[in-house]
Amino acid sequence: MHRVVILFQKIKLSFQPRCFSTAETLSNSWAFHRFAKSCKHLEKGKRNLCQTLNNQELVQAELRYYKSKSPKYCKLEGWFKKRLETICDRYASSNNSFVMAMNGIEYFEDDGCIYRKLQKGSPELVLCLDQLQFLQSNDAQFQRIRVSPDQKYLASSVRTPSDESTCVVVKLDPKPLVVHVLPRAFSFEWATDNSLFYTILEKLQSHEVYRLLLGDPRTASEMVYKENDTRFFVELTCTKDGKFITINSNSKTSSEVWLIDRMHPLEAPKVVQERLPELIYHVEHWKKQLYILTNFAATKDYELMKTDISSSGMQNWKTVYAVKENHKLIDMELANDNCIMILKCYGRLSLNVFSLKQPEPVKSIQLPSWACAIECEAYLRHKSDVFCFQLSSPVQPPVSFLYSMDEDELYMEDDETCLNNKKDYKVTRLKAPGMDGILVPITVFHKTTLNEMNDKPLLVHVYGAYGMDLNFDFKPEQMLLLKDGWILAYCHVRGGGELGLSWHRAGRLDKKHIGIDDLQVCLCHLHTMGYSNPRRTALKAGSAGGVLVGGLCNASPELIRAVVLRAPFLDVLDTMLDPSLPLTQEEQEEWGNPLNDQGFFKYIQAYCPYQNIKPQNYPSILITAYRDDQRVLLSGLLKYTTKLRNAVATNYITMGEPQSIILDIQPGDDHYGPTNWEQSLQEIARHYAFLYKELKLDLGGTHP
Repeated sequence: MHRVVILFQKIKLSFQPRCFSTAETLSNSWAFHRFAKSCKHLEKGKRNLCQTLNNQELVQAELRYYKSKSPKYCKLEGWFKKRLETICDRYASSNNSFVMAMNGIEYFEDDGCIYRKLQKGSPELVLCLDQLQFLQSNDAQFQRIRVSPDQKYLASSVRTPSDESTCVVVKLDPKPLVVHVLPRAFSFEWATDNSLFYTILEKLQSHEVYRLLLGDPRTASEMVYKENDTRFFVELTCTKDGKFITINSNSKTSSEVWLIDRMHPLEAPKVVQERLPELIYHVEHWKKQLYILTNFAATKDYELMKTDISSSGMQNWKTVYAVKENHKLIDMELANDNCIMILKCYGRLSLNVFSLKQPEPVKSIQLPSWACAIECEAYLRHKSDVFCFQLSSPVQPPVSFLYSMDEDELYMEDDETCLNNKKDYKVTRLKAPGMDGILVPITVFHKTTLNEMNDKPLLVHVYGAYGMDLNFDFKPEQMLLLKDGWILAYCHVRGGGELGLSWHRAGRLDKKHIGIDDLQVCLCHLHTMGYSNPRRTALKAGSAGGVLVGGLCNASPELIRAVVLRAPFLDVLDTMLDPSLPLTQEEQEEWGNPLNDQGFFKYIQAYCPYQNIKPQNYPSILITAYRDDQRVLLSGLLKYTTKLRNAVATNYITMGEPQSIILDIQPGDDHYGPTNWEQSLQEIARHYAFLYKELKLDLGGTHP
């Protein structure tokens, strides 16, 4: 089961401002004409900017500016890179990157190669990136791996930094041999040994499903499903019992699922329930019953419902289990006749376990209080009586656990020494009263022995969009900050998904401003509780999280001293006014449609970071952009940086020394940052050097 945090994962992402009513309507034809004229003017300005970018004049000017400012941070950047290498080596695992096991054979990826091995045998090379002549990048990576039912074929996706994905099909016996290469294949699943279904990803959109029949080299792929609504994204998964392939067509607020019987791959897919506005559902199959996670119930939060496979329409759905208020459903697992619900409530993780034969009673298992993230171990998840998973946190590397359903006991499989980090670092969960009285969760990490915290540096993480949680996985690079006495805070503002579907609804469309308000009260609450102060506070965000941070910089810049943004979404209005961009139309369910609704036009205009820049004392800001990023265009970041720098310069005339406003343009078009290890460390070192310099932190003479 895919994570039900969000329907699919393509990121452009979220924002928030002041209160503005989207119920306002156009009062007469003159008002609509003025609105349309304003849209056309903005479109014309964007086209002119794109023409300038074609000449690379703005890009080259920004590169020269960056080069003139980089000496301030250069030596410190090199010093941090060496420290990061040491810390990352300390936490690096010597184990292979395990992928899956089938009938006593393990498949795993290690250092750009895929291997298979018998449990007591030696690894056999199946496929290596060096063998693939079509690759034009040294930074390609294997991603999804799927093995056909009788292990006759293996299919693997190869992703490049340009976000392109190619599926490579290997015949395994008698000797591994590449037999098919499927360009742009995104998700794929095997039906039988000779039938592979896959989707195509083009310009960040996936709308078509194809079937490839192997065995005859002359056989061409055949399209079996086509999505005609550009707001929807199509992805394939396989039910946990292996009986069906599911075609999942999802928008931001609606779902439609089709089933392919794996034993009958030539039959046409069958729809479970036709899409309806605001109806989200995900499908599993177990013993001739469909188990459906859906927001169909009156609460509009997730419930588990079931129906017979022969009568799959929603009129036949019956409730099995309901998620409680303020609980986030992270995932659902099925094991034998048991269902395991993985939940989070105000940061605390728990399991709810019940029998599918008799849903009552429900066993509730509280997981360790230090745990912030959970990852299921897929290759063990279907054993009859155990559920295996890993727990981690930003300060604790993954630790393996096992829950025995027969014994109703939780066991830690790793040695106790692996929890040394837990003893050295403290996790505190706070609740900040929002401007409307709603409590906003904050999770704080710092050294157990840290004293005088009101003057320690504070790094605040925020996101708040698409119902997605902040990333709580362990990142070894953050240990450097913690060892240096930093406090890390994660603000779980509305618009994200930390408290369930209702938490997302409370911060989307005409409620986007609430995310900025929540971030502001979180910072004030942290300072009031004695965690740092404004001159030692920095913000970190990426993608849609840039909207909240950019909005706060406009509204309350006095609360922060420095900001680091990676591929941030800052030019909201212009982006949503351009339907020719690959993601704009599907994003309307998150942001609204300013082209057709004057209320949304004015509302977005009121909180859009770019639109609300003004001459004032901004914090220092470092923006990392990727030249050919298709999700967050460089043109918007160039406009934002230029306008912000001009505003700071204007304020400097009357207010004193200006802050640093730096745009770091990196090559490539990967929205999520470098995939190359060295480049990734270099980028983190660059960010840390910027933060230490701008916060004027004393390193005690240990740095260059």
